Amino acid sequence: MFRRKYITTIAVLLSSLAVGSQVSRQGISSLLQGQFNFPVASAQNRPIVLGLIPAENNQEMVQKFEPMRVYLEKKLGRSVKVFTATDYAGVIEAMRKDRVDVAWFGPLSYVLAQRESGAEAFAVGVRKNGQSTYKSIFVVPGNSPVKSLKDLKGKNVAFVDPASTSGALVPSYIVKKSTGKMPQQFFGKLTYAGSHDAAELAVKNKTVDAAADNDITYEKMLSQGLITKQSNRILLSSNPLPGSPLTYRDDLDTATKKKIREAILNAHKEIKVTGYGDLLRYDSATPSDYQPIRDMVKDLGLAREQLLK
Repeated sequence: MFRRKYITTIAVLLSSLAVGSQVSRQGISSLLQGQFNFPVASAQNRPIVLGLIPAENNQEMVQKFEPMRVYLEKKLGRSVKVFTATDYAGVIEAMRKDRVDVAWFGPLSYVLAQRESGAEAFAVGVRKNGQSTYKSIFVVPGNSPVKSLKDLKGKNVAFVDPASTSGALVPSYIVKKSTGKMPQQFFGKLTYAGSHDAAELAVKNKTVDAAADNDITYEKMLSQGLITKQSNRILLSSNPLPGSPLTYRDDLDTATKKKIREAILNAHKEIKVTGYGDLLRYDSATPSDYQPIRDMVKDLGLAREQLLK
């Protein structure tokens, strides 16, 4: 009896629309909700989901962003949830499927997310040195005989993730410019550690001859006593790179974007801001800031499938 009544009601509503009825979508939702007590989702009340790429240990990343998550909840007046994945591609895909609204990416993963998921860069963290830039580095064991990049020919080397800027793109660019070969051709073995922390520990434990990382993670792990300059020696550093941006989906409503942007850019006035690295504040960022990253991808001729493995 209930099923028959339900079908009849739906049929009447559809019939009314078909003949030019002025019943609105809102009216239909209200009628259905009143008839059957169906909940009607509100875009303004649903949680905002913050995605974090696994540049470091996922648990550590979540802990670092917890003050910002709590602060955003207060400023937005909405619940803020955190989403993590086992690789960079997982966060990009989550944003593509509208399961993530705001995400912290590295420069390369942002460029990929912009292409794949409509990510829009709006803020970047400023470190205690007053810079929003950072560097990619090659690290070797402290007692390694390796003195230059060319000494790594045929060696066992770890990168971080195919979509990592400092842990894949930039070291690939450096290798290609220095040797004329891509890393897979130049090194004897190339593996992906999964995170910057894991890459550094692989060097410390001498399970690899060298690893690509960045100066932010290197300095953090030194300060925590997880590595030392004797266990992990910097072989070479890149030129400064644009910092890791905070982004939101470009199809979020304008009012929500504005609230998020203003909250992030003013966070340092109320809390000690947290994020990737030891930060003073967040400054504005724009998509054009990351053109050098796009240029590297183009110069290396990297296809989508090579970056989103």
